[in-house]
Amino acid sequence: MNWTLTGAAALTLGLSLLAGCSPALNWRSVPLPEAAITVTLPCKPDQATRTVELAGAPVELAMTGCDADGATLAVSHAALADPSQAGAALTHWRAAVLANLGSGAAASATDTPYAPAGVLPLPQSVRTVAQGQRADGSAVSAQAVWFARAVGPQVRLYHAVVYTPKPRPEVADTFFAGLTFQ
Repeated sequence: MNWTLTGAAALTLGLSLLAGCSPALNWRSVPLPEAAITVTLPCKPDQATRTVELAGAPVELAMTGCDADGATLAVSHAALADPSQAGAALTHWRAAVLANLGSGAAASATDTPYAPAGVLPLPQSVRTVAQGQRADGSAVSAQAVWFARAVGPQVRLYHAVVYTPKPRPEVADTFFAGLTFQ
């Protein structure tokens, strides 16, 4: 089944329905060898993979995430067939996630460059903070990063996000700092 990126974003938000983790922030390292990255999550993660359209091309999007202490944390990644489309794909991905948060999310979004060591130097590599609404209408704060990096002969795209009812930058800072490349 092919999903649009909006469907993938909804799935990311819906990981809370699948997660069976503790409410405490018990941080642990979770290697994702297929993505050449290790993530630090505060709970036992669930994983899903879907085919989505990203900047006009189908990609296999893999997601890993969980819920803990009122926060949903997730990392998604995909290999890009055409490396020259990395910037456009990141822009498309960001726009789709913000659209899924409702009409006001894009207007409330603030971006800062996101450029840890090992990330491709693309202007579309950003950290975004936005306010929006969940599907049930409740308020949600999203803190997210999008970036790309070369892994062997391919370019991989990544998106990490923290969804909380109110902004919790300390949780997002810990989560994003726990993204380490293999």
